Amino acid sequence: MMKMHTVETTFKLSYTDEQYVQAKRFVEDMKKHKNRIFWIGKEGKSDDELILGHLAHRILSGFYNAYDGYGSSAILDMMNSKINGGN
Repeated sequence: MMKMHTVETTFKLSYTDEQYVQAKRFVEDMKKHKNRIFWIGKEGKSDDELILGHLAHRILSGFYNAYDGYGSSAILDMMNSKINGGN
């Protein structure tokens, strides 16, 4: 079996008011669909945590999947630390 390593990464992101409103709408819509995969691991989170988590997901997904350059301007900082697995 392949040995898996773990890294903890923290991003500092910037976002627009429009992106926040879109994320808020998304979370409000998800509240109507409690059986969706979106909810796995999110029990007990506040609306603000859900909104900011969705914002981060969209920004980071856009960074890896779009070539318009937005992700590189929205990601202000990134810190990494290995938390297991040696090396």
